[in-house]
Amino acid sequence: MIRIITMLILLSLLGCQGKMTEDLSSSVTKKVERPAYAIVIHGGAGTILKKNMTPEREAAYRKALMETLDVGEAILKDGGSALDAVEKTIHYMENSPLFNAGKGAVFTHDGTNEMDASIMQGIDQNAGAVGGLHTVKNPISAARAVMEKSEHVLLTSSGAEQFAQEVGLEIVPPSYFYTERRWKSLQRILNDEKTELSEHPEDPLDKKHGTVGCVAMDMQGNIVAGTSTGGMTNKRYNRFGDVPIIGAGTYADNTTCGVSCTGHGEYFIRYAVAHDVHARMLYLKESLAEATDYVVNKTLVEKGGSGGLVSVDKDGNVAMAFNSAGMYRGYARPGERFVGIYQEENTK
Repeated sequence: MIRIITMLILLSLLGCQGKMTEDLSSSVTKKVERPAYAIVIHGGAGTILKKNMTPEREAAYRKALMETLDVGEAILKDGGSALDAVEKTIHYMENSPLFNAGKGAVFTHDGTNEMDASIMQGIDQNAGAVGGLHTVKNPISAARAVMEKSEHVLLTSSGAEQFAQEVGLEIVPPSYFYTERRWKSLQRILNDEKTELSEHPEDPLDKKHGTVGCVAMDMQGNIVAGTSTGGMTNKRYNRFGDVPIIGAGTYADNTTCGVSCTGHGEYFIRYAVAHDVHARMLYLKESLAEATDYVVNKTLVEKGGSGGLVSVDKDGNVAMAFNSAGMYRGYARPGERFVGIYQEENTK
């Protein structure tokens, strides 16, 4: 009888140990389920310091970032496409004078506004881009139209504007893009005979870094990335930065990630920053966090480039990497949301 009881106790203990081992194993190896959707945004990276930011200006930016996320998340929550979410999200930022895109675009040396944009979908790497626009209200829509309604990837200047008009996009007079804040920024540079924009409480963004962007993953797992900008204050000679260059400022591939960049565009072009994140994930099998950190904080820093990027990978992970003092940024996933400005804030 004692022998039988002992055997039963041993069997019971072995069963418990097996269950404990099973539970421990599942907690370690169980793959985290991909969220239904994910969206991440940026409104430019650069010299964004608390000492240069009034409480009112900071509150306005945080409110704008939240409302921007509202636009895209509402589409994704309702089962809408990542393509629509990215376009409409960027519309919101293009229509706000707070950001250097669309309505808030900076001025060139000649006192005009020249805007660029690009968009790419990860399902087939189809892409569209525009550069040097003066009268298209929402350049990101022109980029989408190039992708969907033409055989090309990049259209520029008067040809791009003619195309936008022919496909029915909203055209506005150049005066629509005038804002007193951006005009004063140009005058400070011209008056000082400088090509660099100094830190100034009225304009906390360095002239090289003003850009808006969005990356989204929808319920079908499709990833889309888009970027839009007014370019560089006081730029000359119809200069383009990285934004309209696919692979430099924007890239998307459903097998890896989507990326939208903001920074000193010449460096992002030289080192194909957006594509490099994808390539490191594809060929080196790095995680999104590893790839974005390496490209932003090693490749760019070693070469003297500054700025940042936002990204979403195929599993719905989000990265918001930057090597500047700040970046207007935010992301949303089901039941989860964050917006930030300064370097010291949680960057996910």
